Amino acid sequence: MKGVELYRQVRHSVRIEGLSRRETGRRFGLDPRTVAKMLSFSVPPGYRRSRPPARPKLDPFVGIIDHILEADKGRPVKQRHTSKRIFERLRDEYGYGGGMTIVKDYVHERRQRQREVFVPLRHEPGHAQADFGEAWAVIGGVEQKIHFFAMDLPHSDAGFVQAYPAETTEAFCAAHVAAFNFFGKVPRSILYDNTKIAVVKILGDGKRKRTKAFSELQSHYLFEDRFGRPAKGNDKGKVEGLVGYARRNFMVPLPRVHSIDELNAKLAIACEKRQVAVLRGHKTSIGERLSADRQMLMELPDIAFDPCEKVCTRVNSLSLVRYRSNDYSVPTTYGHHDVQVRGYFDRVVIACGSEVIACHVRSYAKEDFIYNPLHYLALLERKPRALDQAAPLLNWDLPGEFDELRRLLELRMDKRGRKEYIQVLRLMETFGQEEVAAAVEDALRLNAMSYDAVKHLVLAKVERRTPRLDLSAYPYLPQAHVGMTDVRNYLSLLVAHHHHNVEVAL
Repeated sequence: MKGVELYRQVRHSVRIEGLSRRETGRRFGLDPRTVAKMLSFSVPPGYRRSRPPARPKLDPFVGIIDHILEADKGRPVKQRHTSKRIFERLRDEYGYGGGMTIVKDYVHERRQRQREVFVPLRHEPGHAQADFGEAWAVIGGVEQKIHFFAMDLPHSDAGFVQAYPAETTEAFCAAHVAAFNFFGKVPRSILYDNTKIAVVKILGDGKRKRTKAFSELQSHYLFEDRFGRPAKGNDKGKVEGLVGYARRNFMVPLPRVHSIDELNAKLAIACEKRQVAVLRGHKTSIGERLSADRQMLMELPDIAFDPCEKVCTRVNSLSLVRYRSNDYSVPTTYGHHDVQVRGYFDRVVIACGSEVIACHVRSYAKEDFIYNPLHYLALLERKPRALDQAAPLLNWDLPGEFDELRRLLELRMDKRGRKEYIQVLRLMETFGQEEVAAAVEDALRLNAMSYDAVKHLVLAKVERRTPRLDLSAYPYLPQAHVGMTDVRNYLSLLVAHHHHNVEVAL
């Protein structure tokens, strides 16, 4: 192929110096017809091949290669044929006698032709795309995987990101509520992939059978749903881009926070700050274009959606309720009762009728037991001998004053002291642990060892009044007895003093 410098010299000879094509050809050793072609282009036009090269050894096997590549489309990406593996199969199974390079070149060319080409899309305001991504964060000192929800408004490129411990139905619903509140309105439609949280099954006609939770969410906010083609992430390319952007910019380096709530507060601030950005291809910022989006979004309903999973079940004989393979405690008075569990992404709420009887932090472990020790104190008061073996109290971290109080109560009252100690613990059913702990500390200082004394002290502290303990009401307090003055006592002292002085004089 002739270089650009030769093109320049040939064109200069003819166009500037005035030489003929034949003379120019003799000067540079070129055919006059080649000179004529070079005068038509300022740079070499590139190598053109009129027909595909002959591949006598490979051509009989091209159909087999095409069949292998076509079959690979339906297989997992990591289990598709490499060029090397195709060469080995042609050689071993079909008697191919050529080299591997020509096979590799053909496979590469075939795959290049099969690569999908996309049409640039125009996004109308008022619509959204949503998806989940994964990242790592340090929460409460523990490095763990988080699942973050992203919602993007493609017209303005405004985005919202929130993190959750797991990609669950409750997280999916809570994320929508948070996103709608962040934008202040509801998108007219939202594009999703075919997540099992939203879609039970894709029917034969391409329609989707939606999950109960997703149908409830959609009915509350009245947005339309749209779904991408299975395994085609490019159908929702905008939110895919937001997921990658958030991971690279909001979560590098690894976020270090005390809780998921703290992380989400930081992510919301980051999403707001991003709105000042002017993206490539636009003359206005994300925030300026967001105003056009908001004009087309729908108003929020008057009542917020309750983003939880509702399950009806029964309390067992251990006062435990099972939800998602974990057991949560309720007060023992509700044993064997029918209850409703409301599972949120961060907590589990248990109700009997219209009354909420228990609320726990959500556990994402498997076969875990989540106890509230207060739920079992009423039963322990009737069965005090089980106090030391009660599993719900095993990891109850109480101040050391409680152990000291129990020791003194049992020392002075024996068996009844254990029951009095449980009654003191039951004060935390009504008052806070800090308030009861302060009353126990005061009781120890005053040497007032009884449930009644601790109760009086905690009430006095809560009501901000001076405690007035009647010491006669506490038979286990050491009492001071003051006798009447008797003159004879003084006489006996004087006589004793006189005898002592005489002995000293002698």
